[in-house]
Amino acid sequence: MSDLKKIKDELLSKLKSKLTLSEINQIKSDLFGKNGLVSSQFKKIGVIAESERKKFASELNIIKDELQDLINSKINEIENSEIREKLQKEKIDITLPERPFVRGKIHPVSQTIDEISSIFSEIGFSVEEGPDVESEYNNFTALNTPDNHPARDMHDTFYLDEKKERLLRTHTSPVQIRTMLKDKPPFKIIAPGRTYRSDSDQTHSPMFHQVEGLHIDKNINMGHLKGCLNYFIKEFFELDKIKMRFRPSHFPFTEPSAEVDIGYEMKDGKIVIGEGDQWLEILGCGMVHPNVLKNVKVDPTKFQGYAFGIGIDRLAMLKYGINDLRAFFDCDYRWLNHFGFDPLDVPTNYRGLSR
Repeated sequence: MSDLKKIKDELLSKLKSKLTLSEINQIKSDLFGKNGLVSSQFKKIGVIAESERKKFASELNIIKDELQDLINSKINEIENSEIREKLQKEKIDITLPERPFVRGKIHPVSQTIDEISSIFSEIGFSVEEGPDVESEYNNFTALNTPDNHPARDMHDTFYLDEKKERLLRTHTSPVQIRTMLKDKPPFKIIAPGRTYRSDSDQTHSPMFHQVEGLHIDKNINMGHLKGCLNYFIKEFFELDKIKMRFRPSHFPFTEPSAEVDIGYEMKDGKIVIGEGDQWLEILGCGMVHPNVLKNVKVDPTKFQGYAFGIGIDRLAMLKYGINDLRAFFDCDYRWLNHFGFDPLDVPTNYRGLSR
């Protein structure tokens, strides 16, 4: 023990001198390593007489703690000194110009989805979602689409396997099937999301966005459908009144079916919604076909309802004056900077942010 105390005194003197971090670590290893001086002393405890063992162990622990504290203190001192020197050498030149800061914009499609969801939520619709990759059953069969329907052809639909059992959904209508299969009526939902079809030109894209609407309950009729869509169109385009007409059409999943046209006129090369004697088709709708209700185990003698499908991208183009659908997917920041919405602007109303 006397030898250890002598080593401690020598170490105290040595630690007062200027040492490097590697030299300190070497001292630490010499003392506390596997065969270090302190470690060797602990190995002697077993051979010391029992009457002296307790005192020896106590003094040894005191010396060990003192040495560890001294070494750790010296290591901290050296590290802090190195940090101070590094800071002195790496001063920031505050005269440099700041880096350019670019604030992101909300995409018109995202903005339009938020506006649509907000409007329909005011009249009791909830929002449902489904996967982009769907089964053939949910996308076609359950929706009363016959096997020979053109929409099933390879040139219209992106199939993901040779058996044509998995595909990229061609509309968000499969969400209504999923919703009705997992729950019981009444249903009052909208389903916005991405859809896919093999088509590409100025007004069509292989990927686009659609919102599906569904309302199933007792005693629902075409009057409810017309009132719902009339309210939505006026709120979305922020008009007090709108010219709207139902034009007979055909969809496998609705009967009767209709296309919805709204009145417009051209002023200075721009479409003005709500005025004029020209008509513009904006969506398809109809009463849910009884076969669709049977496919989801809903009794068509007790429940009926309506469904509609709206192209979100097309609504955004009409409202915000965008004339080429392909620009939505070009990832051109200049375009987004012009047509996008600032997320930090103060909201002007419940439907979204000001431009």
